[in-house]
Amino acid sequence: MATYNKRGYKPAKPEPEVKEENVIEQEETFDGNSTTAEVFNSLDAGASKTEEWVQRNQKMIFIVIGVIALGIVGYMFYDKFIVSPKQEDAANEMFQAEQYFDQAVNGQTASDSLYNLSLKGGEGKKGFLGIIESYPGTDAANLAHYFAGMAYLNTGKYKEAVQYLEDFKTEDDILSALALGGTGDAFAQLKDNNSALEYYEKAIKASENNLTTPRFMFKAGQLLVGMNKKAEALKYFNEIKEKYETSPEGVSIDAYIAMAE
Repeated sequence: MATYNKRGYKPAKPEPEVKEENVIEQEETFDGNSTTAEVFNSLDAGASKTEEWVQRNQKMIFIVIGVIALGIVGYMFYDKFIVSPKQEDAANEMFQAEQYFDQAVNGQTASDSLYNLSLKGGEGKKGFLGIIESYPGTDAANLAHYFAGMAYLNTGKYKEAVQYLEDFKTEDDILSALALGGTGDAFAQLKDNNSALEYYEKAIKASENNLTTPRFMFKAGQLLVGMNKKAEALKYFNEIKEKYETSPEGVSIDAYIAMAE
């Protein structure tokens, strides 16, 4: 009988072979040589080496830790029992010198004797120079550099003024401008016009305010006129007129503008 020739008959398709790749892959995934296992084995090995290194170098580690701790404690002790009292002593000692300086500045006429007392001291108290020498590194000694520089500037000792003012450091913008401008004044008196102009420009940039900015713009302008650089001077004079007309320098600025034009 040829039953396979009957109409409509379709021979059954053979079942596809099931590959065992997935099974193999799964087995490999959980095998002892899998990537995850290798990572953990590496970590274990690294931890063991670290422990061994720590054990071998325990003494050195403790010494380093001890040195750091001793340094911290030492700094705290130094700051509390040496630096802070020293700062206070310096400030108290400098009070009299500041009084002499203020009296010299605010007096009807400049008093060289008062400036000299502020520098060298009086009434059993140190002057600014003594503060600098006896309390180095303190805030008072730093401020004493500013006062000493200004005292020398006002007594005509311009090289000394430059020396002390250049050693003064501050983060206060206005005080910085005053110190830089004072240095410019000293260089101008020494006839070093280029250095004077440099410091006036630094003073102008140090702080923008109605007190120091027009003052040192005006001085820079006057210096530039004397150096026959009228075009540059005119820029400063015009800026004073535009921005600082109510300042003392702005009152008569028109005359200087006309001179520079």
